[in-house]
Amino acid sequence: MVSSPLITHSHPLIIVIVNYRTAFLTIDCLYSLVSEVQALPGTKVVVSDNASGDDSWTRIQAVIDQEKWGDWVSLIPLDHNGGYAFGNNAVIRPILQSDYPPSYFLLLNPDTIVRSGSLTKLVEFMEENPEIGIAGSRLEDPDGTPQRSAFRFHTLWGELDSGLRLGFVSKLLEKWVVAPPVSEQACQTDWVAGASMIVRRSVFETIGLIDEDYFMYYEEMDFCLQAKKAGWNCWYIPESRVVHLVGQSSGVTDTKSPPKRLPQYWFDSRRRYFIKNYGQLYAALTDMVWILSFLTWQVRRQLQNKPNSDPPQLLRDFIRYSVLLKGS
Repeated sequence: MVSSPLITHSHPLIIVIVNYRTAFLTIDCLYSLVSEVQALPGTKVVVSDNASGDDSWTRIQAVIDQEKWGDWVSLIPLDHNGGYAFGNNAVIRPILQSDYPPSYFLLLNPDTIVRSGSLTKLVEFMEENPEIGIAGSRLEDPDGTPQRSAFRFHTLWGELDSGLRLGFVSKLLEKWVVAPPVSEQACQTDWVAGASMIVRRSVFETIGLIDEDYFMYYEEMDFCLQAKKAGWNCWYIPESRVVHLVGQSSGVTDTKSPPKRLPQYWFDSRRRYFIKNYGQLYAALTDMVWILSFLTWQVRRQLQNKPNSDPPQLLRDFIRYSVLLKGS
C-alpha cells in the first residue's frame, strides 16, 4: 500500500497528478500550481509515477528539491503502469484510509497549466453546494479557445449521431449529442473531463474508487455515472480555467496533428462502459448502430469529396474490438 509523507493533518484539497513519461509536462503543471497552493492553505499535491521506465522520477524529484516544494509536493513511484484509474487510486486509497482525509480530491492531468484562481473557484463552488459531488474546469487551448469538457453520457442515440454526422439528424438528437456547445455559465452536466475534475471525499466513500478495469478513457464518464446513480450531481464551472495541451499525455486526442490509430485499450474501455452500464444486448445494438451509421457517413463523405479526419483503420478496428466479435 502506498502512503504519502504529506498526509499529517487535515487538508481541504489533495491534488493527484498521474505521470507516465511526461516529466516535462508534469513539471510545468507543478509550476502553475505554486500560487494556487498558496491561495488554498493546506493544499497538497501527490504525483504518482505509473512506472514510466524513463528518467521521469529523477527529473521531477530534482525540481521538487531544487524549488524546495517538498512541504507540499510528494512523488510516489508505482510498480507497474496500470492506467489512469490505477494511478489515481494508488494515491486516493491510502489517503481515504488515513486519519485525516481531505474534503476534496482534484484529479489533474500532467498536460495542464492551471490559470490563476482556478482551484479556489472550484473549492468555493463545492463549499457553497454540498449536494454536488463532482465538478470540472473549463479546459482551453493556450490562447484561451475553449475545449469541450462537459459532456452527456454515451448512449445508443449519441453513437448514432457520432457515426452518421448528418446535420438535421444531429438537430433531432440534440439532447443526446455527447459534446454539446461550450457553456459560458456554470451548469449541471452528465460528466466532465478527468483532466481537471474535483471530487468530494464523500463520493468516494459512497461509490468507491475509479474502476481500474478501464486502462484509459471512459473511466471518468463511468465514475460520474456511478455517482449520479448514488444521487450526486456533476457540474461544469467555466470560472475555473485550465489550459489543456490536448492529447500530450496519450497522443490519442491531439487535435493539432493528424489523427493516430486508436489503441486497443480505447475500444476495450468503450466496450466495458456499455456492457457494464447497459448490458450486453444494448452494447451490441449500439455497436451495430454505430457501424451502419459510420458506413453511411463514409459513402456520403466520398460522394461529397469531404476530407477524412478519422483515425486510420477506425472502422476495421471498431468491428474487430466490438461486442459483436469480442463479447464481454
